[in-house]
Amino acid sequence: MIDIFSYICIGIGIFFWFWGTFPLLGKRSVLFKLHSLSVADTLGSIGIVIGLLLRIPGEWPLLILAIISLAIWNTVLGYVLAYCSSSGGNNDR
Repeated sequence: MIDIFSYICIGIGIFFWFWGTFPLLGKRSVLFKLHSLSVADTLGSIGIVIGLLLRIPGEWPLLILAIISLAIWNTVLGYVLAYCSSSGGNNDR
């Protein structure tokens, strides 16, 4: 039964990976595309790691650390990208 939940989580994670890729083909702004991609990528990666956590529960400290790292890294990266794009290439300091 746990294997089924594991495969479901991994499948949902892969679905989110592909779902985040489709907005790249649209005509919206670059920031919207990056935001969609980063959110979907984060959720997909966390779903896959949760699926792995169900399959190999003995490695829970590393997998929980991976989930926390994914959440923090992608959030910080989003803020950095937004800050860099809002400066408009203005290097006045």
